[in-house]
Amino acid sequence: MAVEPFLRSRPQQGFFGTTILQAIAVLILVGIVFGKVAAVKEISTGSGNYKTLPCYLSLFALAELFVLAITIDALKLRNIIQLTGILIFQIAMMVFAALQVRQTKTAIVTTPNTICFTTCGNPGSLWSEVQPLLIAVPCVLAASWVALVWWTRALYFEFGWAVFHVVGANPVMKQMYLYYQVMICLLKFDFFAFVGITMQLLILVIDRTTPEFGLTIAAIPIVMVLLITCGIAVKREIKWLMIISQILMVAALSYFVFKFVRYYSPSTSAQYASTRTTLSVFTAISFLLVLTTFAVGLRCYTDFDKGLRNPKTNDALTPRRTYGSKSGTPGSPGSPGMTERNSSYMGGMALSPRMSIE
Repeated sequence: MAVEPFLRSRPQQGFFGTTILQAIAVLILVGIVFGKVAAVKEISTGSGNYKTLPCYLSLFALAELFVLAITIDALKLRNIIQLTGILIFQIAMMVFAALQVRQTKTAIVTTPNTICFTTCGNPGSLWSEVQPLLIAVPCVLAASWVALVWWTRALYFEFGWAVFHVVGANPVMKQMYLYYQVMICLLKFDFFAFVGITMQLLILVIDRTTPEFGLTIAAIPIVMVLLITCGIAVKREIKWLMIISQILMVAALSYFVFKFVRYYSPSTSAQYASTRTTLSVFTAISFLLVLTTFAVGLRCYTDFDKGLRNPKTNDALTPRRTYGSKSGTPGSPGSPGMTERNSSYMGGMALSPRMSIE
C-alpha cells in the first residue's frame, strides 16, 4: 500500500473538503450575526460588555483559518497525530460556541444598567434574530466533526506507512518518534490558545491605563519566543535550549493561575461579568495544554541523543519521489534512484513518499 501524494486520495480530499465547507458555513453564520449587531445603533453607546460579540466573531474567524492552515499542514506532511489534534480542537470549538450563546444573551438582554437592544429578548428583538444563528454554529461543527472522524480513520491506515518508513519496525524508536510528533502538535495548538486568551483580554476586559495591560502585552513576545525555541530545541535536540523552554512553560502556567484568580476575585470579578465563562474555559484549556506540553517535553528530553535526531532534522517525512537511472531499472535494488529503504511488504518497490511534520 503506497502513501498517496498530497490531496490525491479520496480520504485526503474528503478531510480537506469538509474543513473548507465547515469554514465557509461558520464564517457566514458569524458574519451575519456581526452584521446584525453592528447595524444596531445602541452598540456604540452601550456597555463595554457588548464588545464580547465582535470578539466572539473574530475568535471564530481566527479559529477557522487556524484549522484550515493546520489541516493543509497535516495532510501535506502526513501527520495523523495532528489530524487527531484537529478533532479534539473541534470539540473545544463546539463547547465554546455553545457557551457563547448564553454569554451573548447576557450581553444583549440581561446585562444590568445598560440599554437593551430593541425590546431586549422579546419577539422582533436583536436577540430573537441572532439566537438561531448562534445555535446553528455548534450544530455545524458537530456535523463536520462526525465527517472528520470518518476521514481520519481512513487516513490513519493510509499514513501508517509513513512512520514505518522513517523509523522502521523498532518499537522503541516508534514510541520516541510518537512523542516527538505529539510535542510539535501541542506547540501549534498552544499558539492558538494563547492568542485566543490574549485577544479576549485586550479587547474585552483590560483597561489600557492599568499595569495588567502592559503585562499582557509583554507576555505576547515571551510566549512566541517560548513556542519557537521549544520547537527548535526538540527538533535539533539542544538540551540547554530545551531546559530554558521548560522553565518558561512553568512561568506560563503561573500566569494562567494568576488570571484565574483575577476572574473570580471579588475586587476584579465585575469586569469579567460577560466573558468569565469563555475566559475560564479558554484559560483552563490553555493551562492543560501547556501542562501537557511540559510533561511531553520532559519525555522528549529523555530521548535526546538516542538516534532520533537524523530522522527529525533531515526531513525524513518530506514527500519526494525518485526514479532509477543509468545503473539500474526504476525501483530496482542498487539503482541510484532508489529511496533509502525498500519495503518487503511492497514487493521490493521503494516507499517513495517521505514526510516531515514540522
